[in-house]
Amino acid sequence: MAANFVPDGFPRVTPYLSVDGASAAIAFYTEVLEATERFRMPGPDGKIGHAEIAFGDSVVMLADLCTDAQRSPLQLGGSPVTIMVYVPDVDATYVRAVAAGAQGTAEPEDKFYGDRGATITDPWGHQWHLATHVEDISEEEMDKRLKAMTGG
Repeated sequence: MAANFVPDGFPRVTPYLSVDGASAAIAFYTEVLEATERFRMPGPDGKIGHAEIAFGDSVVMLADLCTDAQRSPLQLGGSPVTIMVYVPDVDATYVRAVAAGAQGTAEPEDKFYGDRGATITDPWGHQWHLATHVEDISEEEMDKRLKAMTGG
């Protein structure tokens, strides 16, 4: 029997973070963002060679930097990628994140599309858009709100 091309328990797309300090990052993600650690494999130098954390049914993989070819967002001066994660209470999560060393990039606010959202940059340079869905709205209402915001 052939294996499924996507392993059981994984989504088809999985972000993989390069981190300088993966053990501390896992602690931050589990304590602050309420992720669950699924797996941790040590590397030969005592660092983390591979780890997996879950946010509900979503998986993020991460590892310590291990080659000169890898770069962290801090080494690159930031990251153009933001990871979106839904949390039960965006305001409380934002406060917890900043208290734990994240930079608050955008404070929590109600968004025109029905989420209350905020953005942080974690201590390793990865950007996270935090959101709590607070209102189901139609595409027509979303379009109306966007036009009202932008004057269009």
